[in-house]
Amino acid sequence: MKAVILAGGLGTRMRPYTLFVPKGMLPLGSKPVLEHIIEWLSKNGITDIVLCVGYLSKVISDYFSNGKELGVKISYVKSSRPMGTAGQLKSAQKLLDESFICVYGDVILKNNLRKMISYHKSKKAIATIGLTKYSTKMSYGFIETEKNGLVRSWSEKPEISGLINAGLYVFEPSFLASIPKGTIFGMDSAFESVIKGNKKVFGYEIEGGFLDIGDRRTYLSADRKYLSELETIP
Repeated sequence: MKAVILAGGLGTRMRPYTLFVPKGMLPLGSKPVLEHIIEWLSKNGITDIVLCVGYLSKVISDYFSNGKELGVKISYVKSSRPMGTAGQLKSAQKLLDESFICVYGDVILKNNLRKMISYHKSKKAIATIGLTKYSTKMSYGFIETEKNGLVRSWSEKPEISGLINAGLYVFEPSFLASIPKGTIFGMDSAFESVIKGNKKVFGYEIEGGFLDIGDRRTYLSADRKYLSELETIP
C-alpha cells in the first residue's frame, strides 16, 4: 500500500518560520516534521511514499532524495501553485491504482495504521477518516434567547468536546473522481460530494492522539510536548 503525504502548502500561518523553509521541514526535536511522518509510516509497514510538494519543494527533495537513507521509496508530485488539500491529492492520481493512505504533512501521529486499514476494508468504504477526541473551553459565555429576546439561559464559558479530523485517511482510488482536476479544492468539499453520492464514508477513532503543527502556537506547543516526552524515555 502507498501513502500520500500532502506537503505542498504555503505555510502562511507559520510565517516568519516558513519564509525560507517549507512547513514540513521545520524541526521537531532533532529532525524535520516530515521525517517523523515518514518514519511512522515505515514502522507501520508502508514504505512506498508519494510526497505532494509545491512551495520550496527543492528543500524537501534535496533532504529526502529517493528515500533510500530512510529505508523507503519516495516519489514526488509537484504543483506549481496552491491547490488545497484535495487538489494536492488529485495531482497524484496517476500513481494511485489501489487502496492508499493519505496524511497531512503537518501532523504527528502514533496510531497503529494496520488496525485502521483493516477497519476500512471490513466496511468496504470508499474513504475512512481518522478521528481523535478534542475538547476546548470557550472564551465567552453563551446566552440563549427566545425570538422575542427573552433570555432563557446563560452558560458561562462552556466546554465543548467531540471528534475531529486528525488529518489521516484511508482511500480507495475511486474517491479521486470526486475531485475536479486543476483547481483549488478542499478535502471537506470532496467528502461532501462523496457523501451526497451515497458512497460509504466511515470514521475511525485513532489511539494515541496527534500533534498538530498547523500554526505557530500549535508548533511551539508540539515541540515542547515532543521534547518533554523524550525526557521520560529511559
